[in-house]
Amino acid sequence: MSEKLICNNKKAYHDYFIEEKFEAGMVLKGTEVKSLRNGKANLNDSFALIKNGEAFLHNLHISPYDFGNRENHDPDRMRKLLLHKKEIGKLFGKIREQGYSVVPLRLYFKTGLVKVELGMAKGKKLYDKREDMKKKDMRRDVAVALKERNK
Repeated sequence: MSEKLICNNKKAYHDYFIEEKFEAGMVLKGTEVKSLRNGKANLNDSFALIKNGEAFLHNLHISPYDFGNRENHDPDRMRKLLLHKKEIGKLFGKIREQGYSVVPLRLYFKTGLVKVELGMAKGKKLYDKREDMKKKDMRRDVAVALKERNK
């Protein structure tokens, strides 16, 4: 199964603890798929909500297709996510709890279909973010020291 990455949401890993991941399909228009093939999408500040037993992705920006006509899509429209009923129920139960949200982590093509990886996320506090930055700096310093030692 070949996967072609369209875009990543690095900010999600910085702002949230990702506890569980789900894979979902999306209902898209033709010009949206063509624009995604060109890699023109932005996942920053996007999130998923459950309404009437259906999951929707908000604030996903897909740029208009360059060669589209008057039938071109709205770049910031709400898009329906394709999930199983049990998965939607699980997501809805967690969203109702305090502090949980569903954020998209990456957007990719899988065997010709557009998929989005959703993460069950709990918000980080400022001190958690600082701790992660310290760990990242320490790992970088160790890698540099090992590289110099092996020369």
